[in-house]
Amino acid sequence: MTPEFDDEFGVMAAAIAERTGSPFTRYSATPIRGGSIHRAWRLSDGRRHFFVKTSAVAAAPMFAAEAQGLKVLSDAGVVRTPTFITAGQTGTQAFLVLEHLELANLDRQGGAQLGTSLAQLHRITGDSFGWSQDNFIGATPQQNAMHVSWPHFFGERRLRPQLQLALQNGMDKALVAKGNAVIERVGGLFIDYRPVPSLLHGDLWSGNAAQTSDGAPVIFDPACYFGDRESDFAMAELFGGFPTSFHAAYRTAWPLDPGYETRKPLYNLYHILNHFNLFGDAYLGQAQRMIQGLLALLKR
Repeated sequence: MTPEFDDEFGVMAAAIAERTGSPFTRYSATPIRGGSIHRAWRLSDGRRHFFVKTSAVAAAPMFAAEAQGLKVLSDAGVVRTPTFITAGQTGTQAFLVLEHLELANLDRQGGAQLGTSLAQLHRITGDSFGWSQDNFIGATPQQNAMHVSWPHFFGERRLRPQLQLALQNGMDKALVAKGNAVIERVGGLFIDYRPVPSLLHGDLWSGNAAQTSDGAPVIFDPACYFGDRESDFAMAELFGGFPTSFHAAYRTAWPLDPGYETRKPLYNLYHILNHFNLFGDAYLGQAQRMIQGLLALLKR
């Protein structure tokens, strides 16, 4: 165990014992490699094991939003998520404790099962687009004020804040202006398509999905809201990593609209802008190509 974390882990262990009603002492903490935003640990007393995220105290709202999203997805009852145990703060750290699962990459069968389950999740719908409260996409605040118009919601709650942040982070003003022009014309992509407000994972890349030792798919690290189901599917295609069985099973369970391929760059622009804002210029060229391509399409 890292010495500077001894006291902090003592607080976490006490919180686990209080929440579970069972003593949790003489524990060990093993670092887990993975995420780029928070640190992760396997906290164990030799009998019980927990997955723990830690970060600066300022991350407490992120952990609260994650816990809420996991609960909503779990309550939907169509795909497994790690069970939320507890969350809190030590003197210097915020922490989130979840059920520890032994996970492996999705195989063909697990991918197919997840594709079918995701389609079932998307059939859970709301009255408007958005969420009951704001949350986070990665470490970036995500605005979720509800709206009945999906093009308006996606333009004003998704793209506009990312473009404003990108300008602050050094993106060229002319490119930001082109991005804003995409927002003004975005309704042109929805003339013959009226999405329903589906329950979304919100950050569905392959690093946020896996399967247990018995083959059951698991999803985690959500950024939930009610939106167009195509945006979840587009994110799953953005960085690759899902087996082809996942895509095929989803399309079998709920075929996509013929215009999906045209709208996919719009949805993935949100995530590429977020990656630019979180990780820097490596994503600038991709953002530029997406903005220019969408603007050319919408000017026709």
